[in-house]
Amino acid sequence: MSQSNNIPLGIGLMVATTFVFAVQDGLSRHLAGEYNVLMVVMIRYWFFAAFVIAIARRKAGGVRAAARTSQPVLQGLRGLLLAAEICVMVAAFTILGLVESHAVFTCYPLFVAALSGPVLGEKVGWRRWAAIGVGFIGVLIILQPGMGVFEPAAAIPLLAAAMFAVYGLLTRYVAREDTTATSFFWTGVMGSVAMTCAGVWYWEPMIPTDWVYMGFLCLTGVTGHWLLIRCYEVAEASAVQPFAYLQLVFAAVIGISIFGETVRLNVAIGAAIIVAAGLFTFWRERLQSRAN
Repeated sequence: MSQSNNIPLGIGLMVATTFVFAVQDGLSRHLAGEYNVLMVVMIRYWFFAAFVIAIARRKAGGVRAAARTSQPVLQGLRGLLLAAEICVMVAAFTILGLVESHAVFTCYPLFVAALSGPVLGEKVGWRRWAAIGVGFIGVLIILQPGMGVFEPAAAIPLLAAAMFAVYGLLTRYVAREDTTATSFFWTGVMGSVAMTCAGVWYWEPMIPTDWVYMGFLCLTGVTGHWLLIRCYEVAEASAVQPFAYLQLVFAAVIGISIFGETVRLNVAIGAAIIVAAGLFTFWRERLQSRAN
């Protein structure tokens, strides 16, 4: 499909995507607080895998064409890394809550910018390095490592952000030879296989109400990914990506209104600095892409 560039529609789809993913995170926080994280993520991946297989079957060549790749090791690593990152982030939701977890996780574009040089061979100028440095000052403001005893749990979403950044860079790398459909297929299927191997040992019976929540969790996952695909089909990624930060806002609203979380001043200040630095890196990348 040839990509159009309907930016207003793309922005609308990105806003809808971030809202759906924030709801998904709220559901994950509830379920993982009641049941084992591995089991919750495993069931979520079963529906995700069914979704990507259904998408693949509708494309020319079917599942066989979607699975065809000259980089099976890297594609498999991508799938494993994303599954592990989701487990780490969901665990962070149960330990730190949605607000603080997302406040730290928003630094992942800065990891992407910092690692794009050694991983992809991209040039990172001094302006983006300065933005990366400022962004990580925001992270330190949130974590407050010098304020009394540092809480190791606060580093969990930071680990998730680093893992997601590496996953994103690997996705860019394999895209040099594989199609988006192939990468999407490997992400869902490999993650489902990995989570089944890990999560089946931690199966716990769920009450009927939580099965309803689990159903909504799976639906939000499928809906969010479908909206994201449509978003990137109708508009340039550089134009809509800054609006992905709205997930922090939606997640904070859910965390405060439903789970009774609070926003500490240092978290608000640190998150604002991180978002500002991230938006600057997106702006610099867009200028460079236009110049090239």
